[in-house]
Amino acid sequence: MQTPASPTSFAVPSGFRFGAVAAGIKYRDRLDLAMAEAPAGAAAAVLFTTNRVKAAPLLVGARNFKKSRGTLRALIVNSGNANCATGKRGMRDCADTCARAAKLLACGEHQVLPSSTGVIGVALPAGRIMAALPQLVASLSSSSAGAHDFARAIMTTDTRPKMAGACSGRGANSVTLLGVAKGAGMIHPQMATMLAYIFTDIAARPERLNTLLAEACSESFNCISVDGDTSTNDTLALLASGASGVLLKGPAEREFRRALKDVCSSLAQQIVGDGEGIQHVVRLRIERSRSEREARRVAACIATSLLVKTAWAGADPNWGRILAAIGRSGIEADAAKIDIWFGAQQVCRRGEACSFDEKTAHRYMSQPVYEIRVSLGAGRASAWLLTNDLTAEYVRINADYRS
Repeated sequence: MQTPASPTSFAVPSGFRFGAVAAGIKYRDRLDLAMAEAPAGAAAAVLFTTNRVKAAPLLVGARNFKKSRGTLRALIVNSGNANCATGKRGMRDCADTCARAAKLLACGEHQVLPSSTGVIGVALPAGRIMAALPQLVASLSSSSAGAHDFARAIMTTDTRPKMAGACSGRGANSVTLLGVAKGAGMIHPQMATMLAYIFTDIAARPERLNTLLAEACSESFNCISVDGDTSTNDTLALLASGASGVLLKGPAEREFRRALKDVCSSLAQQIVGDGEGIQHVVRLRIERSRSEREARRVAACIATSLLVKTAWAGADPNWGRILAAIGRSGIEADAAKIDIWFGAQQVCRRGEACSFDEKTAHRYMSQPVYEIRVSLGAGRASAWLLTNDLTAEYVRINADYRS
C-alpha cells in the first residue's frame, strides 16, 4: 500500500490518461480543470451524495451514466465552482461541457461523467471551461505527473493532493489501482464526503464493480467526519479499463477487494488528516452496542459535538462532554453501564468519574493522532469513526470562503 507524496511514487494503471489546465474558473494561473480518460473505454461504478440538494453535474452525470450502462470514456472535473443551485443554466452549461469534451474525444456525450466542487449558488463560467477544453485534451498523458496534476486541479480548501496506490496479484496476474480524492470540509458519513476517483486496469463488469465499491465505501468514506456537513456535489467513482487482461473473479477478486479497501481507507484517512484547520485526528471506537447502527449513531453524535471537538482542540480530557453526547444521541443508553478510555487510561467508569492522571491524558491528547474508546455495555456490536478537533482556523477558513 502506498500513500504517495510526489508524482513519481505511484504507478498509473494501464488504459488511462490524465491532464489538467488552469481555466481561470475562480483564480488565475491555478490548475482548476481536470480530465481522466480511458481511450478504449472503462467499466464503471458511481456513488453520489445522499444530500437531497444535488448539483447540476450530479444530475447530468446520473443521467449520462444510466444511458452509458456503466461504460465511461472520461471524467471531467472543475474546482472553484460547484455549479449547484444554478437552475436551468447550470444544467445546460454542464451538458454542453460534456458534449464539447465528447466531441474532442470522439465519443458519446453520455460517456463523460462531470464533477464540480467549490462555491454553491454561483453561475459556472462555462465560456472559460469551453475555451480551455482543447488544451485540456491536449495535456492528457499516461504519466504519473499527469495524474498528479489531476489531483492538484480538483483541490479547493485542501492543503495537499490526496492520492493512494496499490497492486494486487503478481506477474501476469498483476493489477494496479490508483486513487485520487479531494476533501477537507463538508465531510460526514453516508456518501456525502468528497470527490474521489479510483482507477484500475482489472477487467470487470459494472455490476460487480458497484458491489465492491459500495462495500469499500461503507468501511472507509462512510466512517469519517470532519464537521458534520454533507455536500451537494460528492461523487465516488471506480473505473476499470481491463487493460491488464486479469478478470475480476476467484483469487484475483479476493486480492482486488482487499486492495480497493486499502486505497479507499488511505484516501479517507488523508481527507480527515487534511481537515480544515485541524490539529488532531481522533479515532473513535464504540464498543458493546446493541447494533452497529446504534454504535455509528453514537460515534457521529460525539464527532459532531462542538463542545467535544473544541475540548479536543485544547487537548482537554473533558470526558463529560462525550458522555453528554452519548445521552442525546437518541439510543437507549444506560449511563450506569458506560465506560470511556483516552488511550490506555480509563477516565469514566459506569457513567461516573474515576481516578486518572490528567497530565498524562493531556499529553496523550496533544499527539497528532490518538484513540478514544467508549463501551456502552449493552451488547456485542461495535463501530469506529475517524474524526478531528475543531479550531479557530476552521472558523477563519469558512468565514472567508466566498471573500
